[in-house]
Amino acid sequence: MAVLLAVLALLPGARLPRTGPVPQAKPEAATEAPAAPLPEKKPETGKTPAPQPAASGQKPETQPSASDVPTPQPKPGQAPAAPPAGKDALPAAAPQYQGPPRPGEQRLEEQHLAIEPESDADHAECTKDLRTLGVVFRETPRIDGGNGCGIDRPIIVSEVLPGIALKPEATLRCPTALSLARWMKGNVIPAASVALPESGRIITVNQASAYICRLRNGADTGKISEHARGNAIDIASFGFEKGEPVAVRSRREDSTLTGAFQRTVSAAGCLYFTTVLDPESDAAHETHFHLDVIERKGGFRYCH
Repeated sequence: MAVLLAVLALLPGARLPRTGPVPQAKPEAATEAPAAPLPEKKPETGKTPAPQPAASGQKPETQPSASDVPTPQPKPGQAPAAPPAGKDALPAAAPQYQGPPRPGEQRLEEQHLAIEPESDADHAECTKDLRTLGVVFRETPRIDGGNGCGIDRPIIVSEVLPGIALKPEATLRCPTALSLARWMKGNVIPAASVALPESGRIITVNQASAYICRLRNGADTGKISEHARGNAIDIASFGFEKGEPVAVRSRREDSTLTGAFQRTVSAAGCLYFTTVLDPESDAAHETHFHLDVIERKGGFRYCH
């Protein structure tokens, strides 16, 4: 009873608070508003800020290379824009070289090359094979045209096989003449008899170039030609008993038997020569076959 009276005595002095409790935001509501961005911290003068590691699962940002950036095209009538400068500049196309010969591309008179020696035994064996095939030739004194031009044991061929004249007669090394005779006997004559029987047999082989002291393709600079060593011969046409000669020219799209004949003998040439260039090779050979016996490492042959 005494405790109850004490409580009643304190009630008149008790007061309610002027404001009630402030409700707190729900957890999901707190994530809807974006957090205020932190102020950017400027690097100290003279120091480069260290790169920040990428977050887990996030690829680091990379700068596009020059090849990824499309080159703007000028509008019609507008001059093209100047190429970009600096480390991202695209490489400029190399200008066509003009001026004095580069190292390794001397003019012919500046090249100091030795004539390839030929042993007596090798030459005797080669000429024996020529006589067995019926090649008509005669030997001639050593040719030294200077600067690598020349033939140690030259021969002059007048008939590539019995009854088939080589016109004009050609000065060559014996191995070149032997490859020519074997090619004619093994492939050219059989192909002609199948493709062009109405023309009769081949009676002439017309050559456009044999030994001559010059650089490749008659250029002013570059490497010495295999013609200058007696290793090459250019065939321009084949003459027959009847009808017109078959001239060597571009016949890639020629569906006639004449076209088939030329493509056949061109392909077969690489069985006997180490280089075969036909009219489909380039403009310098559009009127003849270039055939040579240059020796390359590993027995490599170039046939086109």
